[in-house]
Amino acid sequence: MKLIFASNSKKKSEEIKILLPPTVELLNLADVNIIEDIPETGETFKANALIKAKYVFDKTGINCFADDSGLEVEALDMRPGVYSARYAGEEKNSDHNIDLLLKELRDKENRNAQFHTVIALLINGGTYFFEGIVRGSIIHERKGNSGFGYDPIFVADGDNKTFAELSLEEKNQISHRAIAIRQLVTFLEKI
Repeated sequence: MKLIFASNSKKKSEEIKILLPPTVELLNLADVNIIEDIPETGETFKANALIKAKYVFDKTGINCFADDSGLEVEALDMRPGVYSARYAGEEKNSDHNIDLLLKELRDKENRNAQFHTVIALLINGGTYFFEGIVRGSIIHERKGNSGFGYDPIFVADGDNKTFAELSLEEKNQISHRAIAIRQLVTFLEKI
């Protein structure tokens, strides 16, 4: 089965490819000559995931899925949310995003947060959604060199390492994206 993952993120693709069964041939946007940024104009993760999946399906006619993910911080009224990648500006700079988030949390005692992802799958004429959430907290300074985005400042509940200190295998045991991908895999195995 061929499936396009509607993303240009090599890191996300690596995380996902490991979780998919060998019967799925995973294509990325470069494989189908889509190089432009896909607009993310939705107000929710679900809306953005669907916008991206439809964009790719309309251009290729190939079954595909897209995710939209972000960090939601309680003390910031669940921001940055859908604006996680662009939190500090349109250039989508992870270091600037982390700097801004830590600055806004500087005087806050509540550092509870969650990573949230929604996957939209367009396959065989149907539209399906899968969701993953991992709760945790934001630490005061970066730790670790793996992962991407906010991984260096997020520690999942029950753990003592940031996502950036975990190996890919360890992260794929607990991450929000892995939770949603496992739901997607279970669904794909039934069709």
